[in-house]
Amino acid sequence: MYADIFGTLPIAEALIGKDVGLGTVLAFMMAVTALSLPSIIMLKRVVKTPLLVLFLTVVTGGILGIGILFNAITHWFI
Repeated sequence: MYADIFGTLPIAEALIGKDVGLGTVLAFMMAVTALSLPSIIMLKRVVKTPLLVLFLTVVTGGILGIGILFNAITHWFI
């Protein structure tokens, strides 16, 4: 799925309205924009495969970390 950050706002609002965790929604919004197939194809033309794999690994780990952190924080304080 590909969308820009503004295209994910209505989806994020609907997910929050359905009581999906804030971290999950943030992770979804970041992953849709950063890890989309068009973005990966464009990056592949510029960087070599090992660097692309490192980029995807770091970004995926960061997105997962932020999602887990925000879910934990909102669970503890709300």
